[in-house]
Amino acid sequence: MEDCRPLGFLIGLPFALVALVLSLVGAVLWLLGTVLSCLCPCCICCVSIANFAVGLVKLPIRVIRWFTDMIPC
Repeated sequence: MEDCRPLGFLIGLPFALVALVLSLVGAVLWLLGTVLSCLCPCCICCVSIANFAVGLVKLPIRVIRWFTDMIPC
């Protein structure tokens, strides 16, 4: 259990919950961007919106990992 840092997990949990809400917004944006890019492939901005949304979906995991890495054992 060298990598176990429960304090970092507990401190980062509220921020991860906020990031979870943002990831839900990202999921909706991703769906809209995907549908729009399928309907009109000439809209290159829809692809960038979908890529941004995927980054938002991955945000809670990145927040928890960052907090656990910052807290020394």
